[in-house]
Amino acid sequence: MALVSAAEMLKKAREGKYAVGAFNTNNLEWTKAILQGAQESNAPVMIQTSMGAAKYMGGYQLCVHMVEDLIESMGITVPVALHLDHGEYEDALKCIEVGYTSVMYDGSHLDFDTNIEQAKDVVAKAHAKGVSVECEVGSIGGEEDGIIGSGELADPQECKAMADTGIDFLAAGIGNIHGSYPENWTGLSFETLAEIAEITGGNLPLVLHGGSGIPLEQVQKAISLGVSKINVNTECQEVFAAATRKYIEEGKDLEGKGFDPRKLLAPGTEAVVELVKQRIEWFGSKDKA
Repeated sequence: MALVSAAEMLKKAREGKYAVGAFNTNNLEWTKAILQGAQESNAPVMIQTSMGAAKYMGGYQLCVHMVEDLIESMGITVPVALHLDHGEYEDALKCIEVGYTSVMYDGSHLDFDTNIEQAKDVVAKAHAKGVSVECEVGSIGGEEDGIIGSGELADPQECKAMADTGIDFLAAGIGNIHGSYPENWTGLSFETLAEIAEITGGNLPLVLHGGSGIPLEQVQKAISLGVSKINVNTECQEVFAAATRKYIEEGKDLEGKGFDPRKLLAPGTEAVVELVKQRIEWFGSKDKA
């Protein structure tokens, strides 16, 4: 099955009151794990690369070919979108050209007028090629590829202005952060989320960044208020590291050819598969392909 735009899958999610899992990949193993988890769950899925992860893997074009080839070789039949996560203006345009089917232009660190103007240009160029667009208002807390946010609450009026650019889905700060949540985190601001959902028309898919570590009940309440895409990265990193550490601490890398990367990375890869399947259950997208 060919890669698809995320616009239709998120529109269906918004209408059906579930969310599509958007899982960041960092290598071949993770990409296979995300695809396997989605296929076994019969769920639509978004595979995301940050700018840094794409560079690490060999560049945007390589990422496109890797995902496309794996979809074919693994016999994947569920809808899959390849999405740029937190892309700067030039990177978003490059991804549109090389074959990504969805991009996030993140101008939240710029002045708002510049953010809006560049968003309009990205939308025009992306939609001309059938590519979906996500933009952000109000920086998300924590750090993502060197962009640091304190987790402020987005201004609903600015969200309305961004929605009017024609974007397909909107990321807005509602107290969420990237990375691990601190013990003193006060939770998501559902009042802000409800206001944003209403002012943007009541049907625009909203995006929850920093999905790792948010309690299930808060995740599901956010979905009920319009969140249709939930990003997961840190939790994948954590379970992959824990499973790999366990394999080595048990000395399995010293048994026979246990040091072979195919064996060494297998437990972590399987841990990511299981996490993807669990989060798909959480988000309500199982059997929604």
